[in-house]
Amino acid sequence: MDSKHVEALLEKYWNGDTSLEEEAQLRAFFAQGNVPASLQSAASLFRYFQQEQQKKLAPSFDARVTKSIRQRQGGKIIRMVNLVNVARIAAGVLVIVAAGYLIRQEVSKMYPEDTYSDPKVAFEETKKALMMISKSFGKAQQEAGKIKMFNEAEEKIQSPKADDTEQKASI
Repeated sequence: MDSKHVEALLEKYWNGDTSLEEEAQLRAFFAQGNVPASLQSAASLFRYFQQEQQKKLAPSFDARVTKSIRQRQGGKIIRMVNLVNVARIAAGVLVIVAAGYLIRQEVSKMYPEDTYSDPKVAFEETKKALMMISKSFGKAQQEAGKIKMFNEAEEKIQSPKADDTEQKASI
């Protein structure tokens, strides 16, 4: 490959416009030993990339990093999965406690505490309340009697008409 073509590819490379094939051509060009002096700085960069790409991590790398982290922190590593589960349980418990509190408040409103400490006073107040209900019931019974009388009158009015139609039908 000629140096003019390599310089054009390098220009595209620095601008970020090269394709993967063009980058492979540049790597192959700089991997060979005879590179012009004007391109030595780019050659050293591409050789560095090649060396770094060939490096591999040791199999014990993860264990060493974990050990180093534990020594620095002086404790154990807490996994987020455990924290999420604990948060879920705590939220459930909070909902149950709040629901219990609200239900207890509603029940206490429905059944208020006794307001009378003296049973005789409570009895007299109960008698008054029952007398009020009895008077209201008596008025309601009178009104129901009026409705009953109205219904009977309506039946009497309708029944002669029914008798008339039967008489006309027989004629």
